[in-house]
Parts: sequence; structure tokens; C-alpha cells
Amino acid sequence: MLSLTDIELAAQIVYGAMPATPQYAWPLLAKRTRCEVWVKHENHTPTGAFKVRGGLVYMERLKERSPDLKGVASATRGNHGQSIALAAARNGIAATIVVPHGNSTEKNAAMRAFGAELVEEGHDFDAARTVAQRLADERGLAMVPSFHRDQVAGVSTYALELFQSAPALDTVYVPIGLGSGICGVISARDALGLSTKVVGVVSTEAPAYALSFAAGKVVATNSADTMADGMAVRGPDAEALDVILKGADRICQVSDAEVMAAMRAYYEDTHQLTEGAGAAPLAALLQERERLGGKRVGLILSGGNIDRALYLRALA
Repeated sequence: MLSLTDIELAAQIVYGAMPATPQYAWPLLAKRTRCEVWVKHENHTPTGAFKVRGGLVYMERLKERSPDLKGVASATRGNHGQSIALAAARNGIAATIVVPHGNSTEKNAAMRAFGAELVEEGHDFDAARTVAQRLADERGLAMVPSFHRDQVAGVSTYALELFQSAPALDTVYVPIGLGSGICGVISARDALGLSTKVVGVVSTEAPAYALSFAAGKVVATNSADTMADGMAVRGPDAEALDVILKGADRICQVSDAEVMAAMRAYYEDTHQLTEGAGAAPLAALLQERERLGGKRVGLILSGGNIDRALYLRALA
């Protein structure tokens, strides 16, 4: 999907706004999982999640293609919206972001702080996306998708950092929302010619990508009711699924209870704050630790944006 040159060009844009994030091997996690575990800390970005990388690349290139752009619209559960809000502001572009009713109050506050106009409408992400498209049409705005090649190029930079900084990894676990993160990891792995297995992670309450992977075609679900809002997607992206089908080894499903247990484990072993999707890869590794025993494993801690009340419930 992307060459090494594509990813390095995207990195020039990303590093104009933020430094590379760290990857650490945590000994207590190793003891817990019986593996050598390297955590990629995307909770250390300016928005607290990996999505900002894709937003920076997408918005800069959109501005180059459309210098007279009136503004942009998009839908989100939070991390994508923060990335678009920050990147739009850096490029002098107005951003309208639609979130579903009941969305994270703290993510909503962050998007407003980055300069976005926030609209709360729809019962879930997919409904909010329909509203965002309507507003884009009515206001003459460019609709920003949640999956695009430029976004994948941007988020591929975290995978490039991980693969170039950590020792050779047998397996990397990546959470799946709409797919830019796992596609970025697959792209970077293939661009570097590595043999690392890439494993996607979804919620048992939002299994659309797991069902689609098993069927070899897009399979939507009627609901995506999980506390891990970064994985709460009903309709997979066909382009993302194509990349995943070709490049992923398998997809694991983890329950909300397993995700919250992984959030507690991260706190106890590393004192890192994680959101649900960010903890899901560790939940998957704990589920498969007999299979991975003694191997060197990468975990994508994709973000740390979670409301205090929900985090306290998880810790309890």
C-alpha cells in the first residue's frame, strides 16, 4: 500500500508538529504475559492518541490540493476528531466535528479546545458520520473520511519508529477502529521487508472486522456497544479490509471485562493511563499468552483518552 519513501515523506510532516513517541520494554508486563513486551506509547502524542499523525498528513495535503477550502467536516468518537481539529487549526482551516449523543465529555472538551465546532447528533459513530456528510453537503465543506491513504501514511510513522527502534518482533497486536492503525503497521512492516505477524484486535461487542476477516468480505453489524469507543464501529471500510485480509495474521476478539483488566494491568505494571482501545492489544496478548510464551511481542498502546469516571470504574 505504501513504500518506505511514502512513509518517510509523511514523517517529515508529522515531525514538524511532534517528536517520535517512545517504545519501552516493561519487565512487569513481561512477567505477566511470559513474553518480552515492547509497548509503543501513542498515548504520548499532542492529542493523547495515534490518530494525530494521520490528521497532520491528511490536512496538510488537503490544503495543498484545495487552497481555497471553506472548511472540513468529519465524524468521530474522539481521537480522529481531535486529530482533525488540531491539524485543521495548524493549517488555518475551520473544522466541524460530529459526535454521537453520549460521547466522552472529556474528548468533546478537547476537540473544542483544539478549535473545532462540535455537533452532537446520532446514536452511534455510524449515525454521526451520516450527519457529518449532510452538514458537509449543506455548508460546502470537505468531508474528511476516517480512513484515507494519507491518514495511513501518517500513522505508519509510529510503526516505522517501533520496527526501527525495538528488536525484531515476532508479533504486533493492534486495535482496529476503522483500520488506519493496523493498515499503517502492515504498510511499515512490508516496506521494511519484515516477517513480523500483525494481529488485529476488536471488541466482542463490535466484531465487524473479525466477522469480515473470517468471511473475506465486508460484514456490518447492527450495533457496536462497547466501552472501548475507539473500536465501536458497525461498518468496516472496504479498502482497509482489503489491506487487512492481505497482511494480517488473524483478528482477536476481547470482551469489555478483558479490556478493563488490561487497563488495570497497564496501571499496575507501567503506571500508564490507557483508553479501552489502547488496552485491547494487551487484553489480546493475555488471552493468547500460552501461544506467544517466550516470544518478543509489540503492543500498540494507541491512546490514553478516557473519561475519569469510566477509568475509575475500570480500575475498581
